[in-house]
Amino acid sequence: MAGSDKGLGKGSAADKALDAQRRYIAERERGYREQALKLYPWICGRCAREFTRANLRELTVHHVNHDHDCNPVDGSNWELLCLYCHDEEHSKFANFIRYGGTTENKKQAATHNPFAGLRDALKGSQGGGSNDQA
Repeated sequence: MAGSDKGLGKGSAADKALDAQRRYIAERERGYREQALKLYPWICGRCAREFTRANLRELTVHHVNHDHDCNPVDGSNWELLCLYCHDEEHSKFANFIRYGGTTENKKQAATHNPFAGLRDALKGSQGGGSNDQA
């Protein structure tokens, strides 16, 4: 068994790099997560689900501009989202990146004005009504 452990030593540089990256990510997440949990109420910003210490692990910090290194102290780039809403937010962003913006969501302004002749109709009825009273 000890011989098999030594065989893993060939990838030790890669293993060290992965460990360092995991530590960096864990420190980064712990830092801004703790700050965000102190700043904001423990409620999902999308579905309004409330959280307690028992299920707080299901509440995530979403970076609004999708830049995980942008962590202002005032929390302006963060919002607390539950796991489900966070996944939905990232899938919307991934689809936007993959497919670009769509024109399907754009709506044309209404051109029909149902009250277009109302002013003239009211003026005509007021004018006719004042003649009847005089």
